[in-house]
Amino acid sequence: MEMRQEYDKYTPEDHKVWSLLYAEQMHHLPALAAKDYLQGMKTVRFVPDKVPRFDIINEELDKLTGWNVYVVPGLIDNKPFFEHLSRKEFPATTWLRSMEQLKYIEEPDMFHDIFGHIPLLSVPFFCDFLQSLSMITLEHIDNPSVVEVMARLYWYTVEFGLIKEDGAVKIYGAGILSSPGESKVCLTDQAVHVPYDVRTIMDTPYIKDKFQAQYFVIDSYKELVDSLPSIRSAVKNIVDNELFVPLSP
Repeated sequence: MEMRQEYDKYTPEDHKVWSLLYAEQMHHLPALAAKDYLQGMKTVRFVPDKVPRFDIINEELDKLTGWNVYVVPGLIDNKPFFEHLSRKEFPATTWLRSMEQLKYIEEPDMFHDIFGHIPLLSVPFFCDFLQSLSMITLEHIDNPSVVEVMARLYWYTVEFGLIKEDGAVKIYGAGILSSPGESKVCLTDQAVHVPYDVRTIMDTPYIKDKFQAQYFVIDSYKELVDSLPSIRSAVKNIVDNELFVPLSP
């Protein structure tokens, strides 16, 4: 049975948690985040002091890109995850961290899923890339090496990507946007920035338990779409030559 967001069950603490996390991020993100992300926040009608309503988000996204939020219980397996994305359904949980978990949680909650990811689903080129990436992955879902390199591409773009805007580097990756710590570090001199390159990313294991060792910078969301033929070519090479790619730690 399809899950739903039971909005009336959110407690005052839930709304308070959202409010605190929202306020902390929006204290500095207007100067750091990609302009399309900031506009997307307005598009999906986020408010500072209330947990977002998925029905409102879906209504607005449907007008622009045809995407919607699809409720899942938490982390799901690769196959259903990419199947949802291929159908323009972004898997998101409805649970929110507690007051005691404000600074860190192991498993992504609704703040990461919704605050981090959803605003950029109002951008057509980004959506086209996300859907196409998922469809390529599904074609080879039983090949661990292909799934691994596609996960790396997802990680270093959708989760931890940076973009050049008007001569400056900005954040568009959801993993950064929803992280108080990493969003303040990734644009400083402490961070290593490298140009977006499909082959390099495929050769770069991702990092889960600390800040990224390097961040890949795109010139535009169209660059992601334009890279899809290169992605398909690299995947074909893995499959045809039965190449083995070690899993990220």
